[in-house]
Amino acid sequence: MPATGQSHIRIARPSRDLVAAEDFWVGGLGLSVLFRAESAGRPDHHDLLMIGWPDASWHLELVHDAAVKPRPTEEDLLVVYLDGQVPETLLSRLEAHGGKRVQARNPYWDNWGASIEDPDGYRLVLSTRSWTNS
Repeated sequence: MPATGQSHIRIARPSRDLVAAEDFWVGGLGLSVLFRAESAGRPDHHDLLMIGWPDASWHLELVHDAAVKPRPTEEDLLVVYLDGQVPETLLSRLEAHGGKRVQARNPYWDNWGASIEDPDGYRLVLSTRSWTNS
């Protein structure tokens, strides 16, 4: 079957610290842990954490492998469209769970939301817009 608009998407990224990443994405943003695995020292396995909203058609896979380090840029963005104001309580909670508010490289995102850097340096944008008017 070909890929369609209903196909599930997995966004995979390396992580320096899965505990810190889980704190940010689960404790801060409110995603759920969907799956986790530990390598238990086996060279052919990696520690990984899959997180997301259970009813979403996407999830994040965060992988810890000492040989692979995250290399995010200012344009590596995960955008969540809120279709409304970004709650200050959410921004504060993300900061309390390891996030750092940053100015967007592209001013569009500052005009239409807020950018938070996760513990690995990747950026989460909370947009006030809806997907349909973005």
